[in-house]
Amino acid sequence: MAKLRKANAYRRIERAYTRISKYRSKAFVRARPHMVIVKFDTGNTAKQLDTYNYMLNLVSTKSLQIRHNALESARVTGTRILENGIGKTQFHLKIKTFPHHILRENALASGAGADRTSQGMSAAFGKTISTAAQIRKGQTVICVGVDQKTHLPTAKKALQKAACKFPCTFKVAVNEQIQKVV
Repeated sequence: MAKLRKANAYRRIERAYTRISKYRSKAFVRARPHMVIVKFDTGNTAKQLDTYNYMLNLVSTKSLQIRHNALESARVTGTRILENGIGKTQFHLKIKTFPHHILRENALASGAGADRTSQGMSAAFGKTISTAAQIRKGQTVICVGVDQKTHLPTAKKALQKAACKFPCTFKVAVNEQIQKVV
């Protein structure tokens, strides 16, 4: 399996130049890479996210791209901390972004005999290697809903640990929902 490039090679937002045509010869992107993210919702998914008393949002402080494997890693980390700390049915974690942007790489050969096999910069569009979500400044990436005030420190810790998986800084915003009594 090929080694992944560092996140700073792909974190800059760029225009999505990924032409997909109904005519195969005119389509630049031949195939979309498989999705690594298993679930976008974890925890108690039977209960709606907006019905929880407290909502915690992981908000971006910069505009950037986040690869799909980083999103999945953050989801697994946050879910593990929440399940061990407050139980499997006491929270709802949701990934709010979807990795639409297709990342490409023009792999160049190096070493002995590379000049005979490499194409250089002719036809340098590249092959698809991954997908990424384009995040804007102030956008919510992950949100967690909990009912009790005693669960807030655990949920905040889970979002802070999940933020460590991303290539920039994030802040945790806590919103208290006011429930209407009918």
